[in-house]
Amino acid sequence: MSGDAPGRDDGPRFDEGALRAQAGAILGAWGFGPDPVEKSVDGLVWADLRGIASHGVAMLPIYEGWLRAGRFDVSAKPAVVAEGPVVATVDGGSGMGFAAAHAAMTLAIAKARRLGLAAVAVRRSNHFGAAGRWATMASDAGLIGLATSSTVSPAIVPTGGLAARFGTNPIAFAAPGERGAPFVLDMATSTVALGRLMVASLRGEPVPEGWALGPDGRPTTDPALGYRSRLATPLGALPELSSHKGSGLAAMVEILSVLLPGATLSMDDPGPGARGDVGHCFVVLDPRAFDGGERFGATLDAMLGRLRATPAADPARPVLAAGDPERAALSRARTHGVALPRALVASLREVAARAGCAWVLGPATGPV
Repeated sequence: MSGDAPGRDDGPRFDEGALRAQAGAILGAWGFGPDPVEKSVDGLVWADLRGIASHGVAMLPIYEGWLRAGRFDVSAKPAVVAEGPVVATVDGGSGMGFAAAHAAMTLAIAKARRLGLAAVAVRRSNHFGAAGRWATMASDAGLIGLATSSTVSPAIVPTGGLAARFGTNPIAFAAPGERGAPFVLDMATSTVALGRLMVASLRGEPVPEGWALGPDGRPTTDPALGYRSRLATPLGALPELSSHKGSGLAAMVEILSVLLPGATLSMDDPGPGARGDVGHCFVVLDPRAFDGGERFGATLDAMLGRLRATPAADPARPVLAAGDPERAALSRARTHGVALPRALVASLREVAARAGCAWVLGPATGPV
């Protein structure tokens, strides 16, 4: 869900074209080919436009570190290595996760259109951005989409534990309406994604107690400490708030994303210098293949309409459906631009300089 609030000053604002140009310049300077650059830029800016700042261009400094550590093969091309009528396995070649995810979801959509359902798993990939980007590829095609992914290294401490065992392991699910907006659930299986801690650190903001633990295993409100320790709580945060459900969901994502394609378990993080072996899983269903398919879109529209009409405990905060906050953020971004914390702008400028590419992010449409 988007965390950006209308009217909040999070730094200078940039239009979509500027973000695309800067991200593309950096990725191209690193040696990635035109297709992975295009897919990666699309994914990063998709997230920024929807207020998912943790998975937008803020990832570029992190990608730079992974590039130096040897996680990426800049010449990689995704390839199908096993295939059946409704299933397939894609090898991402340790390239950009966006390229592997796009290839896999494209294949899953094509199979589901022919046979009603499909599942495509990916191994040897890397971070694929916001999971919702891939689930909505299916809903945009009139299909139901599910996307899951492991992550680069463990970050979720299972309920009752003192060490991380799973990644933040996101789940995204999107279903198309007939006339209305799709239902789009996009969530980490941690209480919050680690990127939220990173963004809070860039903004100089404390985080709520329960989001993350410090190295001593105690809750911390320091986002930089929480991000460094990589000890995120599972969804629910505390045993008293059913954090075992978050632990279970993280394990489920690991099973789908890692065990099916044969990727590396998050808890077996090979450390610096190893090529990327993140796993993903994409499942697509065609509603028309089921008995209620002809009524699916209209019924979904009606269900979400009734959901939004639920009497609100606080009239100033109406009940929303999954995907509504991101659509509101997209509308604001298209009108006012995307706000980037000043610390991130400075970091991106340094990344561009080290890459030897032009600084093209600008001009800002707000105060610098």
